[in-house]
Amino acid sequence: MKMLQTNSTENWVSRDSMPPDFRPGPAVSLADAVAVLAFIRRHLVIMLLTCLAGLGIAILYLIIVVPTFTAKAQLLVNSKLTFADAAALSTVVESQIAIIKSESIANAVIEKLGLAKDPEFATGQGSGMISRLLGWSKPMTEANAARYAVEPFERRLSVKRVGPTYLVEIAFDSRNPDRAAQILNAVAEKYIAHQMDKASLQDEKWVTDRLNELSTQALAAEAALRDYDRNIKTTNAADSADARDRLAAAAESSKNAYDNFRHVLRKAEAAQQQAPPVFEASLITGASPPLRASWPKPRIVLGVAIVAGLLLGLAIGIVRDLSDRIRTSGQTIGPSAEDGRIERPLPNGIRRDHQLEASAEPKPVRLTSSG
Repeated sequence: MKMLQTNSTENWVSRDSMPPDFRPGPAVSLADAVAVLAFIRRHLVIMLLTCLAGLGIAILYLIIVVPTFTAKAQLLVNSKLTFADAAALSTVVESQIAIIKSESIANAVIEKLGLAKDPEFATGQGSGMISRLLGWSKPMTEANAARYAVEPFERRLSVKRVGPTYLVEIAFDSRNPDRAAQILNAVAEKYIAHQMDKASLQDEKWVTDRLNELSTQALAAEAALRDYDRNIKTTNAADSADARDRLAAAAESSKNAYDNFRHVLRKAEAAQQQAPPVFEASLITGASPPLRASWPKPRIVLGVAIVAGLLLGLAIGIVRDLSDRIRTSGQTIGPSAEDGRIERPLPNGIRRDHQLEASAEPKPVRLTSSG
């Protein structure tokens, strides 16, 4: 038995002798827990009142705020080209996202659906009332109304890429769920139409300019030949014949160039219609009216209100405790109101209980006799 006690004593390692890395961390003491409970008990009414106030404000916000509905759709930006790396693919998809969010698409949708007259998008027109009264703003026209509608339109439209794919998700926020789906489908339609007409839009100006140039040259050569035949002189027949041959050859060459260009252009248009497009886009999932509002969400609003109310109550409680401590520590011992004497603290060597014992000792009584 004694051997066991000796071994247990030797195997015991004191907590103070343990290395710092192996010492357990400080735990919450019972006094700290009691202090926290006492703090909550003292300020429980304040915290409940702040929570109720926060809930009241949140409920009032949910009643007043106009709900927002978000419609969503997905586009497939399908490229027929092959890319060497993911960076080139990402660049192409980001370029298409920029086209969807461009002002040209917004103007086309605003013009098609008449959003310039919609109060939801015409809110910016009334913000310059003072400027209009002072003459600082231009008079309202249909073009200005459309420009005012572009800013809220672009703010409500969001476009993002779905992972490392060709899929692009577009979303639109509106107070009316049917209106949100209608606008989003119009955006997809205008974007797809823009992609289909992109090649013809790029080449249209050059083709028109070239046709006009060749036509002008052919007409000028024919007019020069007619003028020469009208004003020809018979005095020098050999020189006249040579000049007329040159003018006739120039007129024929200009006409052949114009005809050949038109023939090549028709063949190119036919081949382009038969060949698949190099870059195409398609609507994978059309937008439908959302069933629930995307904002506000009652659970999130009420939860934030409760947490904010608790934090506000704790802050008020802490401030009250600090003010009480400052007021208590700031009080000084002043003169007594009864006898005007100044009370001073006892010396450190004299204890309070000794003073009480000394005052409790009986005092001698002096007796006197009348005789």
